[in-house]
Amino acid sequence: MTLLSGPLAVSDLHTTNGTRRNSTLICAPVMAESVDQMLVQMGKAREVGADLVEIRLDFLKNFSPRQDLEILIKHSPLPTLFTYRPAWEGGQYKGDDNKRQDALHLAMELGADYIDVELQVAHDFYNSIQGEKPEKVKIIVSSHNYQKTPSTEEIGDLVARIQATGADIVKIATTALDITDSARVFQVLVHSQVPMIGLVMGEKGLISRVLSAKYGAFLTFGTIEAGVVSAPGQPTVKDLLDLYNFRLIGLDTKVHGVIGNPIGHSKSPHLYNAAFKSINFNGIYLPLLVDSVANFIDTYNSPDFVGYSFTIPHKEAGLKCCDEIDPKAKEIGAVNCMIRRPTDGKLIGYNVDSLGAIAAIEEGLRALNGSSNTSGSLLAGKLFVVMGAGGAGKALAYGGKEKGARVVVANRTYDKAKALANKVGGEAITLAELENFHPEDGMVLANTTSVGMKPRTDQTPISKKALKHYSLVFDAIYTPKWTRLLQEAQESGAAVVFGTEMLLNQAFVQIENFSGVPAPKQLIRDVLARNT
Repeated sequence: MTLLSGPLAVSDLHTTNGTRRNSTLICAPVMAESVDQMLVQMGKAREVGADLVEIRLDFLKNFSPRQDLEILIKHSPLPTLFTYRPAWEGGQYKGDDNKRQDALHLAMELGADYIDVELQVAHDFYNSIQGEKPEKVKIIVSSHNYQKTPSTEEIGDLVARIQATGADIVKIATTALDITDSARVFQVLVHSQVPMIGLVMGEKGLISRVLSAKYGAFLTFGTIEAGVVSAPGQPTVKDLLDLYNFRLIGLDTKVHGVIGNPIGHSKSPHLYNAAFKSINFNGIYLPLLVDSVANFIDTYNSPDFVGYSFTIPHKEAGLKCCDEIDPKAKEIGAVNCMIRRPTDGKLIGYNVDSLGAIAAIEEGLRALNGSSNTSGSLLAGKLFVVMGAGGAGKALAYGGKEKGARVVVANRTYDKAKALANKVGGEAITLAELENFHPEDGMVLANTTSVGMKPRTDQTPISKKALKHYSLVFDAIYTPKWTRLLQEAQESGAAVVFGTEMLLNQAFVQIENFSGVPAPKQLIRDVLARNT
């Protein structure tokens, strides 16, 4: 499915810093049990940068329509959208529907800017007001699907049905079972002839909420506080504005992201988006919760989806989706970076994992030895134990081999360890055997497994007693920065190297590859320090 637009020259990809590039509004849902609490939330919504508030009347206890609506409209610091969502459409209201619709009618009369009416009752509502609608108010007619995202054709038919009611604005919210579901909503959104809100709920639908600005949506929703959502998957207003640079997203903005599963822990969007903004590069970088890499790549195949980073567990699957593969990535058998070549649209795969990690380990060894100008690699001749034989494990094993290290691959399954060890001329053992593996002291250990990553921070891939034989321990995990492995390694007398160093070194390379401009290294370091 091609989403739209043609390739741009590199000169077109740089923006004037701070210029707003879309008209999509950010709406903050206000949900509270009292009018006073709602007024406080409305003030917070303005403070965090929302353009309007959605006042969820169905959350109010002891709702007195005329009195409460007058106060909310009079004292709102932002334009108001009134929603009185019934239980049958996912809301809280379980009373008489005529009374519910009467309250929305009253909100219109009292000066609301927008009201939301469900498609199921839209004809009844329009009949009840008999054309008596203040010119100021816009009626949003909405449809919510909490089970799935229908086909493009079905969504298009739904838009037509909503338009036929006389809606000023069409709203369709569906549920993401896969990240590719958002593409169907984008297809309809970009071709809509009327103002439209098109959102896909759930973590796999985040892309729809951020890229709504690219495809011309009337508004997107952002929460006032993290976790306090009116629908699954809503980001905060702060994240939309400060993390994703929402105001700078335009129709020609190039889409990048990190492909993984899980992906919510990733700090990469913080680094890349801050860098893109700093160098005035017209790009967005998203966390992409992907089940099937092939399905994702096939679906988002437009020239505007241009660059990806890969993390656990998709580095090997990413390799299979490339049109061309850099020799080093081919030798490793995994990619951690994919770029769409603008001249012909082909996807080129690279692997800079070893660059990022090996450079960080060598720096750690230099600090350990008190030397900064050693000729050759300090890894040369070292016994270098790599835990894990996945994409990152392969990259580090190959990187160690290149530096002259004696590589040992330790993996949960011996066969996979043996296959990798054979390729790098090394030795293979199981993780269980690693517990009693100490042919010499002063070894270097690198963990590339996910053991110890949030939320299972109490876990470690190797016991503390086994760490006394290592002079340096590196952990590719960076959430948390201080994993249990690194804490126990330090307590055992080893030098430690954080996964954040690998992340930074990769970011420097990939940001330059994506943008064609040198990465602002100090800014990236500062951003990571603030977010770890």
